[in-house]
Amino acid sequence: MNNYKITVSEHAGFCFGVERAVRLVYDSIIAGKNVFTLGEIIHNNTVTDDLNARGVKIIKAADIDDLPPDSFVIIRSHGIPKETEQKLTEKGINYRDGTCPFVKHIHKIVADYSQNGYDVFLFGDRLHDEVIGISSFCENSLKICSDLDDFLNNFNEIERNREKKLAFVAQTTYNIIDWEKCTEWIRKNLPEAEIFNTVCSATTERQAAAIKLAAKSDVMIAVGSEKSSNSRKLGLLCQSQCQNTFFIENALGLKRFSSQLKDIFFKHAEIQTNGVPLKIGITAGASVPCKIIEEVKITMSEILQNNIEDDESFEALLNATSTRKVYKGGRVKGIVTGVHNNEVTVDIGTKHTGYVDYDEFFDDVPAESDEEPVKVGNEFDFVVVQVNDSDGTVTLSKRRADAKTGMDKLIKAKDEDETLDGVVNSVVKGGVIVMSKGARVFIPASQSGVRQGGKLEDLIKKSVKFKLIEVSEEKNKAVGSIRAASSADRDGKREKFWETVAIGKKYTGEVRSITNYGAFVDLGGIDGMVHLSELSWSRITHPSQIVKVGDTLEVYIKELDREKNRVSLGYKDPDSDPYVKFAAEYKVGQDVPVKIVSITPFGAFAQIVPGVDGLVHISQISDKRVTNVGEFLKKDDIADARITEIDLDKKRISLSIKAILEDTGADEAAEEAAEVVEAAVEVAEAAEAVEAAAEVAEAAEAVEAATEVTETPAE
Repeated sequence: MNNYKITVSEHAGFCFGVERAVRLVYDSIIAGKNVFTLGEIIHNNTVTDDLNARGVKIIKAADIDDLPPDSFVIIRSHGIPKETEQKLTEKGINYRDGTCPFVKHIHKIVADYSQNGYDVFLFGDRLHDEVIGISSFCENSLKICSDLDDFLNNFNEIERNREKKLAFVAQTTYNIIDWEKCTEWIRKNLPEAEIFNTVCSATTERQAAAIKLAAKSDVMIAVGSEKSSNSRKLGLLCQSQCQNTFFIENALGLKRFSSQLKDIFFKHAEIQTNGVPLKIGITAGASVPCKIIEEVKITMSEILQNNIEDDESFEALLNATSTRKVYKGGRVKGIVTGVHNNEVTVDIGTKHTGYVDYDEFFDDVPAESDEEPVKVGNEFDFVVVQVNDSDGTVTLSKRRADAKTGMDKLIKAKDEDETLDGVVNSVVKGGVIVMSKGARVFIPASQSGVRQGGKLEDLIKKSVKFKLIEVSEEKNKAVGSIRAASSADRDGKREKFWETVAIGKKYTGEVRSITNYGAFVDLGGIDGMVHLSELSWSRITHPSQIVKVGDTLEVYIKELDREKNRVSLGYKDPDSDPYVKFAAEYKVGQDVPVKIVSITPFGAFAQIVPGVDGLVHISQISDKRVTNVGEFLKKDDIADARITEIDLDKKRISLSIKAILEDTGADEAAEEAAEVVEAAVEVAEAAEAVEAAAEVAEAAEAVEAATEVTETPAE
C-alpha cells in the first residue's frame, strides 16, 4: 500500500461567477463572434492562453475607440468601472456583461448608500480590478482599507465625523478571518454602522474547507495564479494551519518542489512506525479549472511514487495495488465470450458473467463499414452498471467506459490541436452528435459544414473529421467543429499549393460556387476563378450556361496573386481558338452572312462563325439615321455585313451593314443611267432611220419623175 493519502478540498476550483464568465467567452467563440475581453476574463494563465489561441484579444478601456465594427466585448468576472461600461454604450459596441453577480451586488450597495449620504468603507486590495470597479459606483466619500490596522489608522477621522452615516463592504474574495476581526470591531465600536457581508459564499466555503483540510494535513498544496487575489489569500490561510504549504500555479510548478516534497515524504516514513500515511491536501482558487487540479494530483503521486512510470496516473496506481472487486461504477476489463442478437457475454475474470447491450458496440462504426464491431476473443474496457451476486451476473456498459477513456483522450487531443476522426451518431437540437474515441462530441449546426438549407440527417453514420473547440471534463462535455477541421486541412493544402503552383500548370477541380461573373473551382486548398469570358469561345451571359456546381473541370493557371491569395484560371482550349480559323479564312473588306446574337444601345453583336462575334455599330446598321437599334435588327436575324476592321490581339471585329447597303444603292443608280442612255440611243437611231427613209422616199419620187419625162414623147 502507498504510504501517503491525497485529499482534494471539498470546495476547490471554479466558482459560479468565474465559470459563468468563462462559459460566456467560449459560447461566443462557438457562435463565430469577434471576441474581445476587457482585461483578462479571469486570473489564470492556462485559460487566457487557450482563449488567446482561439483568437480572443485582451484590451484595455483606452482601446475601445479603436475596436472594429464587428467587435463583441465581454466584461470580465471582476467587473469594470462604471464609466468604462458607459463608454461601450456610447460607442455602440456590442457587449455582454460577465461580471460576477456577487460583485454586481456590491456595486448596487455602494451606489445606493453613497447616494443616501453614507461614507463607504471597502475592505480589499486597492489595486485589484474588482475593487477599482466597485469604487467607481460610489458617489460620495469612499475609503479603501487593506485590513483592520489600516482601518484603525482612520479611526480619529471617523470620531471627528460621528454624525456621518457609515457603511462597510468587503471585496468578494477577502480573507474571511480578517473580515470577521473587522466586523467584530465595527459592531462593538460603531453599532449604528451598516455592515454588509459581501464576501462571496463560495469564497467563504472554499476558505473554510481549505483551513479545515490544512489543519489535518502534513503537506498542503494551494493552486492558483499569483495574479489571483483569492488564490493568494487561500495560500496564506493554508500556511497558517500547515507549515508545509506550497503555493503553485499548475502541475509544472509542483515539480519545482519535487526534491523538497520527497524529503518530507522520507522524513515522515522514518518517523512513522504505525503505518499512518503522509496526509497531503490540495485546494485551489476560484479561477483554477478542474483539469489543473487533477494534473496536480497526478503529478504529486508521480513525485512520491518512484516505482511507477511517468505516464501512469494516480488512478492507475490505485487500481494496480488494490484488491480486485466488482462494484457498481467500477471499471473492469473483459473478454467477449459470446455474441448474440441483443447482447454480448463477457468474462471479467471473476465468478460473474458480464452482459452488455449489443448496440453499444456500434457507436463509432461507420455505416459503410462491413467489419463486425465485436467478435469472440475481443477485449474491451467496461463500467459496472449493476451487480447481482445471487445469480452471479453483472450488467456492463462499454459506452460509459469509452466515454471516460475517450474524454481523457479528447482533452489530450485538444491540447495538441489534433484533428480527430469520428462517426455521426445522431441529430439533436442545434447540431449533431459525433462518437470519437468512445466519447460523445457535440457539433453545432453552424460548425457541421452543412450548407444553409441542407439536412443534418444526411450526416448520420458518416465518417467525419473535426477539431475540438471546447472540452469540459467536469461537465463531461465536448464541442467540436467539422468546419474548423476542413479549414485547417485547406490551410495545409493551400500552403502546399503555393509551393508548387506555376503559370500554365493544369489542375482538375470541382466547381464550388457560381457568380454572375464567373465560376470558382476548388484546386485543393484554394479556389481559383474562371472568368465568364474564359468559360466558352461563344458569347454567354451567365456561367450557368456552361457549368453547374459540382461539375469537374480541367483548368490551367492564367494569373497568380500570392499576396491577395487570388488565382485566375483558364478553361477554354487555346488549340481550338476559333479566331485562328477566322484569321485564315476572312479579311477586311470581305462581305459575310452574319447572325445577330445580341442587341445593345450602341449596336448589335453578330456571329460570323461559332465563337467569333463582330460588332455592328449603331452608325453602321443602315444607310438611314438609326436611333433605336431594335427597330432595324432583332436577335437571330440573318444579315449581310462587311468586315471593316480586325484586331486579333483584342479579339475585336467591326462589321458594317450600311457599307453593303450603300454599294447596292450605287449599283442600282448606274443601271438606271445605262438604261436611259440605251433608250436615248435607240431614239436617236430611230430618228436617223426616219430621216433616211424620208430621203429615200424623196429620191424615189425624183427618180419616178425623171422616168416620166423620159417616157413622154417630145413634141
